[in-house]
Amino acid sequence: MIRVKNLDKAFYGKSVLTDISVEFEPGITTLIIGQSGSGKTVLLKSIVGLYDIDKGEIWYEDTLFNKLAFADKKKIRSEIGMLFQGSALFDSLTVEQNVRFPLDMFTEKSPEEKSDRLNFCLKRVNIINANSLFPSELSGGMKKRVAIARAISLNPKYLFCDEPNSGLDPVTAIVIDELIRELTEEYSMTTIVNTHDMNSVMEIGEKIVFISEGRKCWEGDKNEVLNSDCKPLNDFVFANSLAKKIKADAG
Repeated sequence: MIRVKNLDKAFYGKSVLTDISVEFEPGITTLIIGQSGSGKTVLLKSIVGLYDIDKGEIWYEDTLFNKLAFADKKKIRSEIGMLFQGSALFDSLTVEQNVRFPLDMFTEKSPEEKSDRLNFCLKRVNIINANSLFPSELSGGMKKRVAIARAISLNPKYLFCDEPNSGLDPVTAIVIDELIRELTEEYSMTTIVNTHDMNSVMEIGEKIVFISEGRKCWEGDKNEVLNSDCKPLNDFVFANSLAKKIKADAG
């Protein structure tokens, strides 16, 4: 479990996040949603520790993460998997080398053990016979699945996904959503997904946190999100749905 209490974050005196409190539970996919510029990416990066917060607490289980020294954060970071918006695969490394990278960084496993683990992870995300390919040879969906394999290579307790469906067609996006949900349940991970995609919300939104202008305005699940009395959330849902309709009509 991850608990965020009364988190504030500002840049150059400008407040970006104000008094954010939320819990993220294991085995559940929690989606952070909101307009671009609402602060959801800053919240995600703050929880991971990429940004130092100005006020508040970030707890990983019973450890107050944001008060740890840099070196002391390494153990928790070794339990974190990250799926970045653009997949962030190393262009000069093969699929196999990309997935092996965290194993080389954080473990003392033998080469055979690393090979077994990376091949297991690739098979789990349905990447077969692609070990020697480079990212430039992969489709967008394959890149995402390789990035997921890398993210789970250390068998993490915590999985962070930043706009995992960015740049994907709707069918592939559903596949990636379902894969994230399955892995979360299978390994009882605490999974946090940063998205503005309402399709993801309705597919895997077991818990949804809506951020507007740096504040948490609403919290619920996919069965409640369409019947909220939160005006900023309703505006967000309507705008998102309208944009998809316009795009579909234009296509």
